[in-house]
Amino acid sequence: MNWLGYLLTFPVSVPMEAALWTARKLAERAEEIYYDDGPIRAALMELEMKLDLGEIDEASFEEEETELLRRLKEVREYKAGNAG
Repeated sequence: MNWLGYLLTFPVSVPMEAALWTARKLAERAEEIYYDDGPIRAALMELEMKLDLGEIDEASFEEEETELLRRLKEVREYKAGNAG
């Protein structure tokens, strides 16, 4: 009965399995991008450069730096939680 059931549901089950696989892969990739700390570190360096060049004031720098550091901490905590 297992093969018969598989053959009868083949036209529906295979596209559904393919769609679920694709959705899982897209979610995994989105998670990798969201939890990549490289762009956050680059943004911190760029922010410090803007401060050094006088493009932003100290208050703006501290506000943006606080948000970027919060985000970096979130990424590191996520990676630490998934590593162990």
